[in-house]
Amino acid sequence: MTQPVADIVTAAQLLQAYATGQRSFSSVILAEVDLAGADLKGADLSYADLSYADLSGANLRGADLSYANLAEANLSGADLRGAMLIGTNLKTATLTGATLTTADYDPQETRFPAGFDPIEQGLKRDR
Repeated sequence: MTQPVADIVTAAQLLQAYATGQRSFSSVILAEVDLAGADLKGADLSYADLSYADLSGANLRGADLSYANLAEANLSGADLRGAMLIGTNLKTATLTGATLTTADYDPQETRFPAGFDPIEQGLKRDR
């Protein structure tokens, strides 16, 4: 049974729903949660509020993070290969050691930290 996204307010609830096969978490509000090391491969987290979340070491491979708010999020060592980062706010996120190869981004809408070079990190321009 799919849990309504509005009812998911903790990291534990998100991980439980994911474990039961749910992948659609669009617009979920999980600011400041601890998802360090979480396996969320292929999850739809578009438009999610994950500001200040600890996603260090998380598996976000192929996840849809389009238009998500990741301000101040810790993505150190996270696997974001093939993720959708269209319009994503990563401006104040920590990306140290994150793998972003083949992640899609929009050069006009995706916001990266100062000095971050998406081409050098292997990201793909969406347009």
